[in-house]
Amino acid sequence: MIRKTLFTSILASSAMALALTTPAHAGKGDRAREAIAAAEAKIHTAESIGASTEAPRETAEARAALATAKENLAAGHKSPSIAAAIRASALADTAIGELQQHKDASVAAAQENQREGVAAAQDQAATAQQQAAEANSRAAAAQQSAATSAADAAAARNAAVAAQTPPTQVETTVTTQQPGSARRSTRTHVTRRATNPVAAPSGQVTTTTKVTQP
Repeated sequence: MIRKTLFTSILASSAMALALTTPAHAGKGDRAREAIAAAEAKIHTAESIGASTEAPRETAEARAALATAKENLAAGHKSPSIAAAIRASALADTAIGELQQHKDASVAAAQENQREGVAAAQDQAATAQQQAAEANSRAAAAQQSAATSAADAAAARNAAVAAQTPPTQVETTVTTQQPGSARRSTRTHVTRRATNPVAAPSGQVTTTTKVTQP
């Protein structure tokens, strides 16, 4: 759109140059009217693309110069009319140029904002990944701590059960019999460790072991 507008502006400038180079026999009146027409076309082009908003001062001055050119022509002041028309055309060119600069700056700003937005999104993604990794690490540490606590609790329970279980008592009965004698001696005592039966000489000693609870 801007290129088309600039092309139109160039055509208007060409018309202005043609008006200024028109042979003298054409008359200053004709040249003034051609210059006014070219300036008016250029101002219209500038206003149609938004110069009134982006470059209001230049556009207003161009309109004022065009009005002066028309008044001078109507009053028969042909040379001043041509000069005013040329000034109006130049002001319109300035307005179009400023409009183009503003549009270029807007495009550059939009591109920069887009780049910054992409960079910010990438930073946020990296931060989210790091936070997720840290959360996974904390979860793994919590699981390991829970497993350790469970093992400690099981060990404590086993120790408590072992402490509450009464020790095993061993009752041992020893019968002694001497050879050739009917006399026999028997004694019983309790010990806290198991004693394996000991083989005694035939007819002399018999040992009986029995495990009981207190």
